[in-house]
Amino acid sequence: MAEEKRQHLEFIQNIITRMNTNSFQLKGIAITIVSALLAIYGGTQNVIFIFLGIPSTLLFWFLDSYYLQQERKFRGVYNNVAGLKKLNAEGVEDIDNKENKIVVKPYAMPINEYTKKINKQYSYFNVFFSKTILWLYLSVILFLVIMGFVLII
Repeated sequence: MAEEKRQHLEFIQNIITRMNTNSFQLKGIAITIVSALLAIYGGTQNVIFIFLGIPSTLLFWFLDSYYLQQERKFRGVYNNVAGLKKLNAEGVEDIDNKENKIVVKPYAMPINEYTKKINKQYSYFNVFFSKTILWLYLSVILFLVIMGFVLII
């Protein structure tokens, strides 16, 4: 492998790692904010603090989805630069795959080329409802809604 190509892959991998770290930190901050609001509720007995956790959780869900979408796009760039090919069900290279047709110049990172037209995994809403983040944010929101209504009654 040429030194130029190896360095390009390293740059892309660093970006993927950074996106992953941002996503992980957003999850931690979201849980911390919800916990803080529940602690404030414990001190004040004001149910509004439980419901305030819902919009903040939604905000972090949107942000986390953005970082995960960017990470997926950079993984697509990485796969093309590395020369990794998509295989069909029979294990044969998928010639019709649009991702394989994107030409990535040395040190270029054309993430705008990776859209849902190429692969649905690059769609923001596909990422938003992906099982990697759906279970976390949806369970927090459901917990807050149920807890809030139980305490109101």
